[in-house]
Amino acid sequence: MISSALLLVAAVQTTGQPSRVTVDPTTASVAAGSSTQLSVTAFDSAGNRLPVDSVFWISSDDAIATVTATGLVMGVTPGDVQITALVSGRPGFATVIVPTLPAAEIELSLPVTTLPAGTSVPIEVVARSRVGTAIGDPQIEFESLDPSVAHVDELGRVYATSEGTARIRARSSEAFQEITLRVVEAMPATYTIEPEMAAYRTGDVVRFRVNATGQDGRERTVFPAWSIDRPGAHIETDRAEGIFVAEQPGRYRVTAMIGESLARTTVVSVTQRHVAARLTMVGRGPAADHHSGDTWVFEGVDGRDYAYIGTFFYDWMKVWDVTNPADPVLTDSIQLDARRINDVKIHPNNRVGIVTREGASDRRNGIVLLDLTTPAHPTILSEYTATVTGGVHNVWIHGPGDVVYAAHNGTSDIHIIDISDPRSPLEVGRWGLDKQDKGLHDVIVQDGYAYLSYWDDGVVMLDIGAGSHGGSPTQPAFVSQFKYPIGNTHVAWRAGQYLFIGDELFPPGWNADFPIEARGYIHVVDYSDPERPVEVARYEVPEAGAHNVWVEGNRLFVGYYQGGLRVLDISGELRGDLYRQGREIAVLKTSDAQTTTPNWPMTWGAQVFKGHIYTSDLNSGLWIARLDEEVIIP
Repeated sequence: MISSALLLVAAVQTTGQPSRVTVDPTTASVAAGSSTQLSVTAFDSAGNRLPVDSVFWISSDDAIATVTATGLVMGVTPGDVQITALVSGRPGFATVIVPTLPAAEIELSLPVTTLPAGTSVPIEVVARSRVGTAIGDPQIEFESLDPSVAHVDELGRVYATSEGTARIRARSSEAFQEITLRVVEAMPATYTIEPEMAAYRTGDVVRFRVNATGQDGRERTVFPAWSIDRPGAHIETDRAEGIFVAEQPGRYRVTAMIGESLARTTVVSVTQRHVAARLTMVGRGPAADHHSGDTWVFEGVDGRDYAYIGTFFYDWMKVWDVTNPADPVLTDSIQLDARRINDVKIHPNNRVGIVTREGASDRRNGIVLLDLTTPAHPTILSEYTATVTGGVHNVWIHGPGDVVYAAHNGTSDIHIIDISDPRSPLEVGRWGLDKQDKGLHDVIVQDGYAYLSYWDDGVVMLDIGAGSHGGSPTQPAFVSQFKYPIGNTHVAWRAGQYLFIGDELFPPGWNADFPIEARGYIHVVDYSDPERPVEVARYEVPEAGAHNVWVEGNRLFVGYYQGGLRVLDISGELRGDLYRQGREIAVLKTSDAQTTTPNWPMTWGAQVFKGHIYTSDLNSGLWIARLDEEVIIP
């Protein structure tokens, strides 16, 4: 999916073919919430100016700055973007900088308010701009008003020197705040780092602490600054802990700076992470004459297994009998009035299926309900278009409530459709972000929560019956929203404390009949506190783009478009760059010469079913694989 907001078209063409196009100014700065005007000049090969009556304006990142059809640039969030002006196909460029807003509100806190002389503690800062947005790296100046008692460095770490009370001030260009700290007499203690020297693998997360034991045998918590002596790993300070993870094997010296003249060190030995595994192709359901869409695998009421596959720029849904995964059999197809059958989902009772429609000739898209009494030959039971004529891209069936959550292209809301009587579906609820410019792409329901992938607006978590925020299947309640600067939030999947969020980035002018250089990666977000999610890790395959995901046990399965089907070890705590840590354990390129785009995989996603991994490929149809672990890989 490509955001339609990227291209804004004026009405008339130029009267000549330009040789050069310039944008004025070539560099501009615009504050978030403000705008600046860009203009275009076109020249022919002789350097003469040409009249310009039509411009295509493109922002490289709408999440940072948008541009209108007249060249008016609006700042959104801090960052840099490239603005492109196309005049009869000839580009001109400008760089627009949206600067970080100064902190207009500062909140200070300390993990302890009494500190022994000779030790130190970090000031925790929460800063917000004048529009109320949190500032991740605020420009703050720190000052001790009582330096003989305690002084403070540029990063906000306070060093206790002598007994007394110290006032520490934090100041930005628009705000200041003070905090008080009491320094007491130095207390003799024994300081040791825990855990002691040990061996770990790349990708293993180690939480170091300093154990401070006084002469009286009592232990107290200290809050050191943590560092390591070489690249290949990183360590971050999280209150009292130093959180370490390595991307490369080797020996690392970890240092805990407790005070200016007080430090302790330990050594970490890291070996290369290795899981012997292979993805083995078991069976194929080839499709070389059309593009394929999403797939869903299930056991039919007749006891046999089936894979239903939608189509892309095609009007058929395919039915494969996969009871023998090594020999899929095409049993039937259902033709619909649609340009795209993107999504297929099956009710947990395996008696009703849902397929989505986009691009219908009569512009009445919506969803189609299937009767699966004979799953090898499903029939159309009913359809629902009344409130979702604009097309439905993805759905999720919530079996306990007999409702369908439909991501409607027209409203970019979730439409909640009651299918308790599948012959007469009826909308019974709706939820959407309260804004005009939005794009809802996907929805998934897990453990009483719905996760809405809202493109430039990130992931929205809703309570639909979990009981935490008072929501119900037909009246969802807002829990939280997590967004990041680039946007293009395409899909999400919850596993344990983590939500795995996938981007989808396609190049301008992509064509499904040719190789597509997709981009995007998996954000790993810690939802231990669902109202305050925090991104902690990423899984990014170089030169490829992420699509749909599935988690089974401690394995993450990703359809990584031209990167193929990928399997990732997600055991234990996750931090940092999971790809560089060697957590990827198996790859299968879903392509050969007999596809719509020969030898160019575009793996759609994955579903684990009865010990096999099923995926569709945009260019080549159904693939069935098996993950063989603990095998010898030559």
